Amino acid sequence: MAQAIIVPVDLWEDDDAEGVITAWLIDDNSEVQSEQLVADVMVEKIQYEIHSPFTGKISITCHEEEVVTKGCTIAEVS
Repeated sequence: MAQAIIVPVDLWEDDDAEGVITAWLIDDNSEVQSEQLVADVMVEKIQYEIHSPFTGKISITCHEEEVVTKGCTIAEVS
């Protein structure tokens, strides 16, 4: 069963702000470790880091330059 990597709801202050995935730091379908840094998200000229809460094989569902919001799924780990 796949587990979702989401944009944490407490990552930035403004609830209405949107972010953009600026970089994936791991390849699609590769192995990821729990707490590993996997992506960077830019919100209003501030860069934030996304870490995987799970260990397993990552499947990226949002690609670089896609707009994301708090709580949205950006990848799955199985």
